[in-house]
Amino acid sequence: MSSSSAAPAAKPPMRDALVAAAFRLFLERGYERTTVDDIVALAGVGRRSFFRYFPSKEDVVFPDHERCLAEMTAFLAEGGEEHEPVRRVCDAARLVLRMYAENPAFSVQRYRLTRQVPGLRAYELSVVWRYERALAGYLRRRFAGEPDGTLRADVVAAAVVAAHNNALRSWLRSDGRGDPGTAVDHALGLVQSAFARPRTDPGAPQVPRAEGPEDVVVLVSRRDAPLWRVVQQLESALGRD
Repeated sequence: MSSSSAAPAAKPPMRDALVAAAFRLFLERGYERTTVDDIVALAGVGRRSFFRYFPSKEDVVFPDHERCLAEMTAFLAEGGEEHEPVRRVCDAARLVLRMYAENPAFSVQRYRLTRQVPGLRAYELSVVWRYERALAGYLRRRFAGEPDGTLRADVVAAAVVAAHNNALRSWLRSDGRGDPGTAVDHALGLVQSAFARPRTDPGAPQVPRAEGPEDVVVLVSRRDAPLWRVVQQLESALGRD
């Protein structure tokens, strides 16, 4: 087939074209010196088209967070009683990681831009706060009626966000090299080990725990002592003789 008969390359969707134009200008001119008019002129669309997708210039820097927040909220809503709450919110945080990992070059570029522009840094913190509130809201429902349930929910949500962001930003500072999932899994594993309830077998009989302080009994016996003698010594130590 000749080159003249080849189909022209499809244009990117308008939303993607606006994001690409914005970041090209941010890199060339700087964020503060780039206007919405500059962005729409480069993208070849009108101002109305820009504001159809993005409420402000700040929003074009974070084009996927609304979608990701909606996915996280839906994921948490689908969680049932069979899901351990802390593990569930850790899995929800991994949805945010997936969004960043889908386009490492763009994620690194955005990270560098937010480090340079204080206003974008403040905007990013507001986005992070919304993620944290979504996690905390789910945990508050799961911990409802428990002692310090609301406090525990807020503490766990903050810990999940801090652990996730620590690992994510380390990856971004490395220019997106390697697999960020390993570091995030390690960080979230620390949260789970601190706050998650241990897994239990639903079919196993549950042994009630005795109230009051736990006693530890150390019994010393001869290796060749008969079993009845060992039991007798144990009962004596426990005051059951």
